[in-house]
Amino acid sequence: MRPITAKKLIQILLANGFVLSRQKGSHAIYRHINNGIIVPVPLHGKNKPIFIGTLLAIIKQSKIPKEKFY
Repeated sequence: MRPITAKKLIQILLANGFVLSRQKGSHAIYRHINNGIIVPVPLHGKNKPIFIGTLLAIIKQSKIPKEKFY
């Protein structure tokens, strides 16, 4: 899996039913509209890639299939 930017990650989350719940500092918190799953997204530069470990943790928390992140 290759790293993706925060901008691309946010697009994927929005397309899968997440909405921006709140933002504090450099982290945006997205919440799923149906089941209430909460996913934090680091915004340390929207065009900077998110580290693989962080990305995999976000994918696991969001319960979105990995195939949608390619």
